[in-house]
Amino acid sequence: MALFRLERTAHLPPEEVWRRLTLWSRHGDVVPLTRVVVETPPPTGRGTVFVARTVLGPLRVDDRMEVTVWRPPAGDAPGLCRLEKRGRVVLGWAEIEVAPRPGGRTRVRWTEDIGVRLVPAFFDPVLRGAGRWVFGRAADRLLRTP
Repeated sequence: MALFRLERTAHLPPEEVWRRLTLWSRHGDVVPLTRVVVETPPPTGRGTVFVARTVLGPLRVDDRMEVTVWRPPAGDAPGLCRLEKRGRVVLGWAEIEVAPRPGGRTRVRWTEDIGVRLVPAFFDPVLRGAGRWVFGRAADRLLRTP
Protein backbone atom coordinates (compact mmCIF):
# COMPACT_ATOMS: atom_id res chain seq x y z
CA MET A 1 0.00 0.00 0.00
CA ALA A 2 1.24 3.47 -0.87
CA LEU A 3 0.21 6.19 1.58
CA PHE A 4 0.43 9.82 0.50
CA ARG A 5 -1.01 13.19 1.55
CA LEU A 6 -1.65 16.40 -0.37
CA GLU A 7 -2.36 19.78 1.16
CA ARG A 8 -3.75 22.78 -0.63
CA THR A 9 -5.09 26.19 0.38
CA ALA A 10 -7.97 27.64 -1.60
CA HIS A 11 -9.24 31.21 -1.53
CA LEU A 12 -12.82 29.93 -1.37
CA PRO A 13 -15.29 29.21 1.45
CA PRO A 14 -15.25 25.63 2.82
CA GLU A 15 -18.71 24.82 1.46
CA GLU A 16 -17.63 25.69 -2.10
CA VAL A 17 -14.38 23.73 -1.77
CA TRP A 18 -16.38 20.75 -0.49
CA ARG A 19 -18.80 20.99 -3.41
CA ARG A 20 -16.00 21.15 -5.97
CA LEU A 21 -14.09 18.20 -4.50
CA THR A 22 -17.05 15.89 -3.84
CA LEU A 23 -18.94 16.24 -7.11
CA TRP A 24 -17.63 12.84 -8.20
CA SER A 25 -18.52 13.03 -11.89
CA ARG A 26 -16.16 16.03 -12.23
CA HIS A 27 -13.18 13.87 -11.25
CA GLY A 28 -13.42 12.21 -14.66
CA ASP A 29 -12.86 15.63 -16.24
CA VAL A 30 -9.54 16.14 -14.46
CA VAL A 31 -7.99 12.66 -14.14
CA PRO A 32 -6.38 11.57 -17.41
CA LEU A 33 -7.97 8.68 -19.32
CA THR A 34 -10.68 8.32 -16.66
CA ARG A 35 -14.44 8.49 -16.61
CA VAL A 36 -16.49 8.49 -13.41
CA VAL A 37 -19.96 6.98 -13.10
CA VAL A 38 -22.00 7.49 -9.94
CA GLU A 39 -24.06 4.35 -9.34
CA THR A 40 -26.35 5.61 -6.58
CA PRO A 41 -28.98 8.34 -6.82
CA PRO A 42 -28.27 11.84 -5.48
CA PRO A 43 -27.66 13.44 -3.12
CA THR A 44 -24.17 12.26 -2.25
CA GLY A 45 -23.82 10.95 1.28
CA ARG A 46 -22.79 7.93 3.26
CA GLY A 47 -23.37 4.88 1.05
CA THR A 48 -22.85 6.67 -2.27
CA VAL A 49 -21.02 4.37 -4.70
CA PHE A 50 -19.12 5.46 -7.80
CA VAL A 51 -16.62 3.93 -10.21
CA ALA A 52 -13.62 5.66 -11.75
CA ARG A 53 -12.80 3.70 -14.92
CA THR A 54 -9.37 4.32 -16.42
CA VAL A 55 -8.75 3.01 -19.93
CA LEU A 56 -5.41 2.88 -21.71
CA GLY A 57 -5.63 0.92 -24.94
CA PRO A 58 -6.76 -2.60 -24.06
CA LEU A 59 -6.10 -2.07 -20.33
CA ARG A 60 -9.16 -1.16 -18.24
CA VAL A 61 -9.06 -0.58 -14.49
CA ASP A 62 -12.14 0.12 -12.38
CA ASP A 63 -11.67 1.90 -9.05
CA ARG A 64 -14.99 1.27 -7.27
CA MET A 65 -15.47 3.47 -4.20
CA GLU A 66 -18.05 3.86 -1.46
CA VAL A 67 -18.50 6.91 0.75
CA THR A 68 -18.27 5.62 4.34
CA VAL A 69 -18.00 8.97 6.16
CA TRP A 70 -19.84 12.10 5.01
CA ARG A 71 -19.55 15.17 7.24
CA PRO A 72 -19.77 18.39 5.19
CA PRO A 73 -18.17 21.50 6.71
CA ALA A 74 -20.54 23.62 8.78
CA GLY A 75 -19.60 26.99 10.25
CA ASP A 76 -16.19 26.59 11.87
CA ALA A 77 -16.41 22.78 11.89
CA PRO A 78 -14.26 21.04 9.26
CA GLY A 79 -15.66 18.58 6.77
CA LEU A 80 -14.52 14.98 6.26
CA CYS A 81 -15.32 12.50 3.52
CA ARG A 82 -13.87 8.97 3.60
CA LEU A 83 -13.93 6.68 0.60
CA GLU A 84 -13.29 2.94 0.80
CA LYS A 85 -12.03 1.33 -2.39
CA ARG A 86 -14.24 -1.69 -3.07
CA GLY A 87 -12.88 -2.92 -6.40
CA ARG A 88 -11.14 -6.14 -7.36
CA VAL A 89 -7.94 -4.44 -8.53
CA VAL A 90 -7.55 -1.08 -6.74
CA LEU A 91 -7.46 -1.32 -2.94
CA GLY A 92 -7.29 1.11 -0.03
CA TRP A 93 -9.04 4.28 1.06
CA ALA A 94 -9.01 8.05 0.65
CA GLU A 95 -10.00 10.94 2.93
CA ILE A 96 -10.76 14.50 1.95
CA GLU A 97 -10.69 17.03 4.79
CA VAL A 98 -11.85 20.62 4.32
CA ALA A 99 -11.22 23.16 7.09
CA PRO A 100 -11.80 26.93 7.28
CA ARG A 101 -8.77 29.16 7.67
CA PRO A 102 -8.43 32.89 8.42
CA GLY A 103 -8.96 35.37 5.63
CA GLY A 104 -11.69 33.45 3.83
CA ARG A 105 -9.35 30.62 2.90
CA THR A 106 -9.87 26.88 3.18
CA ARG A 107 -7.30 24.15 3.82
CA VAL A 108 -7.69 20.89 1.92
CA ARG A 109 -6.01 17.72 3.09
CA TRP A 110 -6.30 14.73 0.75
CA THR A 111 -4.88 11.52 2.22
CA GLU A 112 -4.88 8.28 0.29
CA ASP A 113 -3.63 4.77 0.91
CA ILE A 114 -3.72 2.98 -2.41
CA GLY A 115 -2.65 -0.42 -3.59
CA VAL A 116 -3.03 -2.49 -6.70
CA ARG A 117 -3.73 -6.19 -6.33
CA LEU A 118 -0.82 -8.41 -7.44
CA VAL A 119 1.60 -5.44 -7.59
CA PRO A 120 4.39 -6.08 -5.06
CA ALA A 121 5.26 -3.57 -2.32
CA PHE A 122 8.56 -2.93 -4.14
CA PHE A 123 6.54 -0.65 -6.47
CA ASP A 124 4.93 1.38 -3.65
CA PRO A 125 7.30 4.36 -4.10
CA VAL A 126 6.33 4.57 -7.79
CA LEU A 127 2.64 4.25 -6.96
CA ARG A 128 2.98 6.88 -4.21
CA GLY A 129 4.69 9.34 -6.58
CA ALA A 130 2.20 8.72 -9.38
CA GLY A 131 -0.72 9.11 -6.97
CA ARG A 132 0.62 12.34 -5.55
CA TRP A 133 1.15 13.73 -9.07
CA VAL A 134 -2.21 12.61 -10.55
CA PHE A 135 -4.36 13.54 -7.55
CA GLY A 136 -2.44 16.74 -6.88
CA ARG A 137 -3.14 17.93 -10.43
CA ALA A 138 -6.75 16.77 -10.13
CA ALA A 139 -7.28 18.64 -6.84
CA ASP A 140 -5.71 21.80 -8.31
CA ARG A 141 -7.99 21.66 -11.36
CA LEU A 142 -11.12 20.91 -9.32
CA LEU A 143 -10.39 23.84 -7.01
CA ARG A 144 -9.86 26.23 -9.95
CA THR A 145 -13.03 25.24 -11.83
CA PRO A 146 -16.47 26.35 -10.55
